[in-house]
Amino acid sequence: MDLLANAFPMLAKGLGVTVLLGVVSFALGSALGALIALARISSIRVLRAVAIGYVSVFRGTPLLIQIMVLYFGLPQLGVQLEPIPSAILALTLFSAAYLSENFRGGILGVDKGQWEAASSIGMPYWRTFRRIVFPQAIRIATPAVGSRFIALMKDTSLASVVTVVELTRVAESVGNASFRYMEAFLLAGLMYWLINTLLSLGQSVLEKRMGRAY
Repeated sequence: MDLLANAFPMLAKGLGVTVLLGVVSFALGSALGALIALARISSIRVLRAVAIGYVSVFRGTPLLIQIMVLYFGLPQLGVQLEPIPSAILALTLFSAAYLSENFRGGILGVDKGQWEAASSIGMPYWRTFRRIVFPQAIRIATPAVGSRFIALMKDTSLASVVTVVELTRVAESVGNASFRYMEAFLLAGLMYWLINTLLSLGQSVLEKRMGRAY
């Protein structure tokens, strides 16, 4: 209990940084992922090729490598990023690749008859997408997107390798100072579990709410 009392302020501060990394990266990754998903289903070959290449690279390489390339590699090209911006950029690019596939799956999961019905009454493509397809696609993709958000929140722990003082980094510091690594990392694990439990509950509520109309 003494370790918890002494370390709690630092762990709470690290938790705040973890939540910041996760929420900002998820929001930016969702926006970028949506654009990539649209490029994947585009009739323009160049856009499709770029989107496929992007997804292949960022899904096919470890997030840890991506973080280290951005933080340690970019300075060789004259681009210097602070630890938190570099971590957010890496998490955003990484999550966008997975979220784009979640969104694409949701879009493709909407019955083609919806497109055809809208086209038969003269509704333009983008209006059809915005008013008819997109709301249904989001409902279909919500479970996968929610799972990606939970996974991303855990992935933020990798930011500790570039000196971001988030929850894992704080737990390591507490362990180094007290030599009580077991308790320190169990406390950090408990905090991650609580965050993701709350996110899971929120996801369940959201899914039920979005499914009422169907």
